[in-house]
Amino acid sequence: MAQIEWKEEYSIGNASVDEEHELLITQINKLYQQLNQPLDTMVIESMLSDIQTDISTHFALEELLMQEAGFAEFEDHKQDHERLLDQISDMIFHFTEDPESGRELLINRLSDWFSNHFRGFDSRLHNQLC
Repeated sequence: MAQIEWKEEYSIGNASVDEEHELLITQINKLYQQLNQPLDTMVIESMLSDIQTDISTHFALEELLMQEAGFAEFEDHKQDHERLLDQISDMIFHFTEDPESGRELLINRLSDWFSNHFRGFDSRLHNQLC
């Protein structure tokens, strides 16, 4: 499991969105650190809840900006957001049902889950907004 490093390719050129991207990276990296400590399910569940809430809020901001900009891929990007929210919900559910295997799932998938969206949909959004 590698921590996520901020990369300029994650920037979409909107200060609010970019700050939220950096905050989400910080939160996920703190979660990774916690996942590598002795298992404390209450702390991890709290961190996951905060991440899920912040991601949902972040996606709402992105969607508003896309609508205002007339972003051609709005519907596809919104569907990807919904898919990602479903996936984070599934990872959280898996963790609460079986913390040990849930920890492994989070360690193995969370960074890719986050980075792939940045490199795909968000990079195309950046190209339209900048």
